[in-house]
Amino acid sequence: MSDELFPEDDVPPVDAERELLDVLRLNLVPGVGPRTYQLLLERFGSATGILRATISQLQEVSNVGPKLAMSVVTHGTEQAAREELERMRVANVTAIVRGRDDYPAALERIPDPPTVLYCQGTLLKSDELAVAIVGSRHCTTYGRQQAFRLAQSLARAGITVVSGLARGIDAEAHKGALEAGGRTVAVCATGLNTVYPPEHKELAELVKQHGCLLTESPMDQTPKSGLFPQRNRIISGLSLGVVLIEAGRNSGALHTARHAMEQNRDLFALPGRVDSEASLGCLDLIRDGAMLIRGVDDVLQALGPLVSPVQRSTAETIRKPAELQLSEQEREILNLVTAEPVPIDDVLRAATIPPSRVLATLTVLEMKRLVRRLPGGYIARY
Repeated sequence: MSDELFPEDDVPPVDAERELLDVLRLNLVPGVGPRTYQLLLERFGSATGILRATISQLQEVSNVGPKLAMSVVTHGTEQAAREELERMRVANVTAIVRGRDDYPAALERIPDPPTVLYCQGTLLKSDELAVAIVGSRHCTTYGRQQAFRLAQSLARAGITVVSGLARGIDAEAHKGALEAGGRTVAVCATGLNTVYPPEHKELAELVKQHGCLLTESPMDQTPKSGLFPQRNRIISGLSLGVVLIEAGRNSGALHTARHAMEQNRDLFALPGRVDSEASLGCLDLIRDGAMLIRGVDDVLQALGPLVSPVQRSTAETIRKPAELQLSEQEREILNLVTAEPVPIDDVLRAATIPPSRVLATLTVLEMKRLVRRLPGGYIARY
């Protein structure tokens, strides 16, 4: 298989291009999903190590039988990977490989992160401040209006809106974020050479300009039913929380809700009419513990502290999404307070507003549970 490329006694160091080609080779192998890849990685250490393994060595890994081991050998070819790389170049698609610095930190923390993400557009560090909005393809006018309104409000607050580019609620979520001039990420089940559904080609172009399209599927992958539930774990995995709007009891959006719970993401549901089939899935979730929301304030207040702070500018660090709702004065004072206790007198001296207003603002921030006063005249962020 790859003996000519990697003679046993002369293994070259793995560089970025070599690693990418090897990851693409494995991503093109039918049957090597994220969980199988993880098991192989634990056994062989790298994509290159997996491809250098013999058929018998591959079969030592759980879930890898003779057929899959042979598939790794026959499908994971250098030529196939280079052809895939050329398709990516033509379509202006970049690869985000797991383990590299540009890979989304939130996805690293889910049970089965994608090995590689194909990205068309730009994924920013600030996109870690993301909320997913999902729901039925066959939604009512009420559902469309609420998805559009909520996405608008989240985008205006500085939250990236994540959804799946599907008909119905997903499309309205992307449109709402775009209308507000915000960022949005569409996670696709197909390869990026195929926009699905086809009538969303124009919407996909707009998403690329104000965010990105992401997928784990190879470039020429066409729609298959099993790919959609699988991609839903990426939608929830990229997000701090997931909002369901109009999901019936058989809605595919409920897969995203289950992934959110498994990934320890906040789960929200917007209520609908109790006599509407389109709302029954959301109402069931609310009954079973999902948080009922009415608008953006409910979402931002409920989201907990970030795993790691997000730097939005040199002067602004976000530690809790609720900070996005602050006035300019509140934000200025909050950014003078750190996680380590600081003397209140230092905050008073550093502020550009009178001390009386600083103290009043600190009281407001304390009521919003963004700062806490400590003995000895100190203050710190939560």
